[in-house]
Parts: sequence; C-alpha cells; structure tokens
Amino acid sequence: MLLVYTHKITPRLKYTFKHLCKRILGVDVKFTSKVEDFIAHNSLKMSYTKKPLSSELFVRSNDLLFEQGLSDLDISVQQWDETKGFFAAGERSDLPFDIFAASFYLLSRYEEYLPHVKDDYGRFMAQESLAYKHRFLNQPIVDIWAYKLQDVLKNRFPDFEFPQRTYKVQPVIDVPMAYYFRKKGLLRTIGGTFSDIGRFRLKQLYQRYSVLMGFKRDPYDTFKWIITKQKQYDFKFIVFFLIGSFSTYDKNNSTNKKEFVSLIKSVADYSKVGIKASYFALDNISVLKKEKLKMESIINRELSAVRHSFSKLNMPKSYRNLIELEINKDFTMGYIDTLGFRAGTCTPFQWYDLDYEVQTPLQINPYHCLDYALLKYESQLDKTEHLQKLIDEVKAVNGTFVPVFHNYTFSDIDRWKGYRSLFNLILETVE
Repeated sequence: MLLVYTHKITPRLKYTFKHLCKRILGVDVKFTSKVEDFIAHNSLKMSYTKKPLSSELFVRSNDLLFEQGLSDLDISVQQWDETKGFFAAGERSDLPFDIFAASFYLLSRYEEYLPHVKDDYGRFMAQESLAYKHRFLNQPIVDIWAYKLQDVLKNRFPDFEFPQRTYKVQPVIDVPMAYYFRKKGLLRTIGGTFSDIGRFRLKQLYQRYSVLMGFKRDPYDTFKWIITKQKQYDFKFIVFFLIGSFSTYDKNNSTNKKEFVSLIKSVADYSKVGIKASYFALDNISVLKKEKLKMESIINRELSAVRHSFSKLNMPKSYRNLIELEINKDFTMGYIDTLGFRAGTCTPFQWYDLDYEVQTPLQINPYHCLDYALLKYESQLDKTEHLQKLIDEVKAVNGTFVPVFHNYTFSDIDRWKGYRSLFNLILETVE
C-alpha cells in the first residue's frame, strides 16, 4: 500500500491518486495529514504538498486538486522525455511535473466545461483540446505518467513488487441501422424507391429489390460474420443497438418488427448488448428511460452500458441522466474524426462531477479509434499503419484498447473495403 502525506485530503485528490495508483499500477493508496502516521509507515510512501517534510519521496503539488469549481488555468505544456508534461513542479520535486493535477485536468474533462467552439452537432472537437494543440493526443499520457511514478517508487523502494496488468481489447460494434433495405415498412420502402429513381441511383434500386425479393443479403446485415468472429475469442464484444423512435436523426428498424427483436436476442446470446441512445434521449431522461426498459425487456437482463448517438455528450447532463437510471458504463468518450485519447487514458475510469465535486459510480470507457476516423487515410497501408501505432501505444502501458466499428463497416460497400481485415488485426493483438 502507498501512503500519501498531504496538507489537505480532498475528493479530487483521492479520485486522481486512485486512478493512477490503483487502476493503472494496481497499488492500493491511502492518505494522511498526520506527520507521525507518515513517519511510522514502513512501505511505499510519498508526500504531495508544497514543501517536503524531510528527504522523503516528494511531488510538489499544484493548487488544482485543492480547489473547487472551475478557474482560468495557465497551462504551459513542455517536453518530458518521450512525452509531454504540464504543471511544472520545480527542482525539489522527484517528478518534474505535478502528474496528479495534470491527470485530473484530463480525466475530469475540465476543458470541456470551459468556453469552446462546437461543431454542427454541438460536440466538443479534437481540435479544441489541449492534447491536440500540443500534440500528445496520440499518447495515453495519464498511463505513461503513472509508469513514470512507478519508476520513481521502484528506485526508492526496490523491494516492493508491483503487480503486472495485461493488455486488453474491448471491441465496440455500433448498430444505428441493422438493415439498409429490409424491415423498413411499406412507406419507407416506397419513399426509398422514389428517391432512387429521382436521383438516378439505378444500381441501388436494383440492389434494393434484389434484397427485398430474397436474392441478395442486405448490405448492412453482417451479424452472421460478427457472431462467427465473437465465437473465436474469449473476450466479449459489446454491441450497441439503436432502438429509439424513428426521427430525423435516428432511422433504425422498429422493435415492432419481430425479426429485429430476434436479431438483438441472438447477438445477446454471444456478446454483451447495450443501447445506442437516440439523439433525443441525450437530453431527455424520460426518452432514455423508455429505451432502457425496452432493451431490458428484449434481452431479459439489466442494461449496464450506453453509447450516445453521434458520439455526442452534453456535460454534465448526459452523464447525470445515466447515473439516475443506474446505467453504470458509458462508451461515448472519444473523437469521431481523430484517433487518440480524449481523456488522456486507456484505462476505464470513474466520472468525476465537477459541479458537485464527487466521484460517481459511472465508469467511462473511452474509445480510441472510430472506423470513420480511419477514412481520412486513403490507402489500406496508411490505415493499418496508423491503427497499429495506436495499438502499440496502448500495449506499451498494458492498457485497454477500445475500437468502435459499425455493422455496415463489415459490408461489401466500396467505402468500407478492407475494414474486416483492420478489425481482425485488432482482435489478433490479444495473445
């Protein structure tokens, strides 16, 4: 156990130390403000305050973990070996930066509460982030910092055995539309037909009726392939189905269609299943509750995971709604058009509510790669190279790699050619 001496024990301090020490390094951590307790402890220990007590392991603290609410922070990002650091700690500190305050800034998504430019859907974009501006978005920087702390602790306490964690993959499959042509109802099929004719999409019109007459498989129906892949691996995929009402933003099949319901049930027999919360469920808790209850009645078990449509988050309301409905896992945290680590980590973490200054029961599972973000790389070789670099970063810290693919990504549609092999590449990285 690591004992931390500090002048003031705050919720922010406990939250951040537990993520770095317990979740990443696997070491229990406790806190004290009593000098005599600190001196008496004969295992791992460090002080985190403004001045060292004596010659103990010391990290000089920034004020951030002792504050409440938001303030205008002056952040200077500097090079630190193969990575970056901010909140410089001064010469007497055993680490050149206060990695705890910096980690809290990234994990709490502090910057997303500050004024920023949003995209057309109201999303926080990668280009607005500190990590993008200072070119460390491609590193799980919080995990890297945690291992730098481990190195310092090992040097000071060479007899202590640190546990080893293992690299994992948590594949996410998003299903905003299970079928492209099938099970859409008469009116939507007629509307689609006239649209194909009006826009001279004759190839699509031919494909539509080949599928509807049973001569061809629906292009979005890749579930047989997905289940076959799942059977080859011990770790579970998590599949998010959109089951909300039809709207401008959400156009999935209706749960009134028995075949759609049986599809969800059959996937749930092999993989974990969650809901892709509809666009209007983002701010409306009653809509979200309705979708949650509907999914629970289909899969006959409690729903534990959600992913929001369009990867959109309205902080803190989106997360508070999940907590109120006792949904304990979220898979929305990531960027739609950029590979990398939005929260700076590849380790699932608890959401910290900055308004109430409390750690919540909601576990955030940040994703690091969305299939759409790989489209910017033209060749299959480029896609593979960038994906492999990302995987290598996660492997270096024995973290959890979370890729998000869609059911249509595995289709024969030209745009998504080669994506099955990219998904296979990810699965094969787990030994």
